[in-house]
Amino acid sequence: MGKKFRETSGVDLKELIADLNRAYCDEWLAYYAYTYMASVVSGKGYEDMEEFLKKIAGDELEHQGELADMIIKLGGMPFRAFGEIEKNANFPYPAPPKETDDYDKIIKFVMEAEGGAIEVYRKIAKKTLGKEDVVYQLATHILSEEVTHEEMFENLK
Repeated sequence: MGKKFRETSGVDLKELIADLNRAYCDEWLAYYAYTYMASVVSGKGYEDMEEFLKKIAGDELEHQGELADMIIKLGGMPFRAFGEIEKNANFPYPAPPKETDDYDKIIKFVMEAEGGAIEVYRKIAKKTLGKEDVVYQLATHILSEEVTHEEMFENLK
């Protein structure tokens, strides 16, 4: 983003970049967890659960890319080492359930993870509302998708 844009921002850009970087880390962890679960899910009708998990994993990967792009545009750099990802996330790595055929546990796991993401993007949206329009739009875009993910899995209960 241009110099004038950064100068006229109504928020502390260093703090905002830190918030976005933590969300970036969250998205990497979610992508890994959902991809892992999609790979190992088993049981009756596992193909449907695998498809849902792969779809959400793809969205999470898209989110981390959008966040990385925004961090760079704001003058920051996303974390570059995997060791930094879990250490700097808003939440620790959400270890998937061991039981690969227990859909109730998988659904609970996904809903808790999505609930955390919803909180993160709501905070970023509130922080930027009326102060940093471009980041606000990104936060509400990702928030909308996280709400959809939560709803998808709520409907499986």
